[in-house]
Amino acid sequence: MFRKILIANRGEIAVRILRACRELGIRSAAVFSDVDRKSLHVRLADEAYPIGPAPSAESYLRIDKLMDVARRAGCDALHPGYGFLAENPALPRACGDAGVTFIGPSAESMEALGSKTAGRQLARRSDVPSVPGTNDPTETVDQARALAENMGFPILLKAVAGGGGKGMRLVNRAEELVAAFRDASSEAVNSFGDGRVYVEKYLLKPRHVEIQILADVHGRVVSLGERECSVQRRHQKLIEEAPSSIMTPDLRKKMGDAAVRLARAGGYTNAGTVEFLVDANLDFYFLEVNTRLQVEHPVTEQVTGLDLVKLQIAIAAGHRLPFAWETITPRGHALEVRLYAEDPENNFFPSPGKILSRHAPSGPGIRLDEGVYEGWTVPNDYDPLLSKLIAWGNSREETIARLRRSLEEYTVTGIKTNAALFRRILAESDFVRGEIHTTWLDELLQRQPHANTVEEGSEDAAAIGVAVWHAMQTANANSAQASAAGQQAASRWKRDGRDRQLDHRP
Repeated sequence: MFRKILIANRGEIAVRILRACRELGIRSAAVFSDVDRKSLHVRLADEAYPIGPAPSAESYLRIDKLMDVARRAGCDALHPGYGFLAENPALPRACGDAGVTFIGPSAESMEALGSKTAGRQLARRSDVPSVPGTNDPTETVDQARALAENMGFPILLKAVAGGGGKGMRLVNRAEELVAAFRDASSEAVNSFGDGRVYVEKYLLKPRHVEIQILADVHGRVVSLGERECSVQRRHQKLIEEAPSSIMTPDLRKKMGDAAVRLARAGGYTNAGTVEFLVDANLDFYFLEVNTRLQVEHPVTEQVTGLDLVKLQIAIAAGHRLPFAWETITPRGHALEVRLYAEDPENNFFPSPGKILSRHAPSGPGIRLDEGVYEGWTVPNDYDPLLSKLIAWGNSREETIARLRRSLEEYTVTGIKTNAALFRRILAESDFVRGEIHTTWLDELLQRQPHANTVEEGSEDAAAIGVAVWHAMQTANANSAQASAAGQQAASRWKRDGRDRQLDHRP
């Protein structure tokens, strides 16, 4: 097993990885930019090293600085987390040159599967159905226009090196193409250092279902089942769950077989995710492979009982996977929401600033993965993800109820968050019934929230509440006169005690 692991990331995922290291008895070394000096991952790591100014291009995206830290800290492995350099084949190559084990797939596997166009080519050779589109990067707007006219609008422009909705633009009409091509390419350069895009046919109202895979260096490739990620805003996932409400045993096996087949064809090792779109007929189409740990990996952990980060580390150290994928079946149901420092009431504008207070939810079935603390200042330089709130229950209904309850308990002051948006989503009847698709949330946000909307049965509850309130008012009025003298004589410490009992602030 490794002695010390360099965590080449920040925020909640860095905290998640270093906690796994601590449980395994492995020392951790963190890196931080100038604005992250007081971050939680820096506080919790065994060692921490500065790597430059706030801009990612001068810090977290600098492979030379990461390799220098790995050498100075004496690290024998590196975990990239997600985002930044996690899917850049140059990082595992640099690790190999420096004698540091990269905890993830090989550079060759990244190039074969992580590149969206190369992944589509491999999927077609592996008999995995894919969404109609190009297999090669689209170099010019004129080339994209010709492809779009042949396929028919709407189309998607997608970054070749992309992920997380970055470098992606929906084009409904030919007039939108020039601006969309420019914006997608520019965002792809800023996010991944690669401005190439390709064209893909846009499917109307599909569901986004992905398969988590693990593969060791001894040839065993397993599927850990699916996650549904259909609740998205502008192609960015916000809610993930496992299992999917549309899944059947036959469909799960077919999608798992396809994911394993593709991973084998690409010589894949370590953790990865094969993403699919599923239409109304339960036909599925390959979308892309994320050659890294996913943001939403906790929902798979909750329904399988496995620790994916520990398994990643064990695989990289040469250990064999101790199970076959036929033995993995989901247990219960899990839901995850991504809590961001942003203001949904102001077009989701980022809300950096100092966290003045916070209250973390807890109780049965609740997990909170986060990289923040009271008094920390959220910077404006990175993705505004604060925390991932995960609920588990024996059924989807119980899980939704627990997630609702925990969102009511979750409070942060000093900044805005999107917690209220999730409370609204969880109250929507379509979501409760599982009738969602990839544009469902965007359509919901186009509608004004119904202030007078109430859940089924709440009218009766309201009537009962009014009756109870009137009864309490009468009782209080009667008792007030009877106890007036006693209250006047009450001591100050009793009054303070009553005041504290009435203070329900978290």
